[in-house]
Amino acid sequence: MKILSNKENLQVLYEDNHVIAVNKRVGDIVQGDKTGDKPLSDVVKEYLKDKYNKPGEVFLGVVHRLDRPTTGIVIFARTSKALTRLNDLFKNRETQKNYWAVVKNKPQKDNDTLVHYLKRNEKTNTSKAHIKEVPDSKLASLEYTVIKELNNYSVLEIGLHTGRHHQIRAQLSAIGSPIKGDLKYGFDRSNPDGGIHLHARKLEFIHPVTKEKIEITAPVPDDVIWKAI
Repeated sequence: MKILSNKENLQVLYEDNHVIAVNKRVGDIVQGDKTGDKPLSDVVKEYLKDKYNKPGEVFLGVVHRLDRPTTGIVIFARTSKALTRLNDLFKNRETQKNYWAVVKNKPQKDNDTLVHYLKRNEKTNTSKAHIKEVPDSKLASLEYTVIKELNNYSVLEIGLHTGRHHQIRAQLSAIGSPIKGDLKYGFDRSNPDGGIHLHARKLEFIHPVTKEKIEITAPVPDDVIWKAI
């Protein structure tokens, strides 16, 4: 049974006057799109409005997104000043993002850096990883380490060097290690909740206003395989 986030069950990981970070569930959509489904940004606004008895409209800026079937840390800005500065941090790659992924077919190396050229297909909403540069492709780079081996799967910790569309999903699929549940990228069956086993686990950044170093870690979903880690 899939449970979406609402203002009562929202998993807040960090909150101050300028920034709020939440643990996104499978199926939560970060920002409104053509589906018309209520986005996580609206849920967070409702939570803030209720908590602080705010009259009128609540300001909330979307800084980055996670794919709908993915879980983990999503950060929002509570002030326009924080939004501008956070946007710059993400754009200039001045954040450190770590993901966990459960994959089938353990990669040949226990740790490695993967470099591909990703070409996006708007029609299918997928990205294809190429070894060499092709027209309209973008350089994509990540590093991974195998941190645990389960009976049928391997668990990887991933650090992103670039932030491309479906980057982790496409690059792991390209080396023959698709993420559990990811039908789009070569896994053979879907997960019961429609999600994939990719979790934005940790985020480190310099606070846009106080300039303190902030480290946020998101607990894994309540699921048998994640709990085995």
